[in-house]
Amino acid sequence: MGIFEFLMLVCFGASWPFSIAKSLKSRSTKGKSLGFLLLIELGYAFGIVHKVLYNFNWVTYVYAILFLVVATDVVLYFRNRRLERAAATERV
Repeated sequence: MGIFEFLMLVCFGASWPFSIAKSLKSRSTKGKSLGFLLLIELGYAFGIVHKVLYNFNWVTYVYAILFLVVATDVVLYFRNRRLERAAATERV
């Protein structure tokens, strides 16, 4: 059954590298929702806890990787917000 869970995670996780690339290139938080990102993080955290407590297998590592990928996007969100605030201060 792990293969279907893995495929689900791959489908959900496929967009994150593109989101990170957009965050790096745009240097903007436009189109990003911190609440959404944190909700996704929470979901992956719950998935990891479940796997560790009840069904530890190789898919647990996929959850962990995706958690780190989304965490990267969260870090970029805060970096980009700082850059936007600095640019707004310079314009004033």
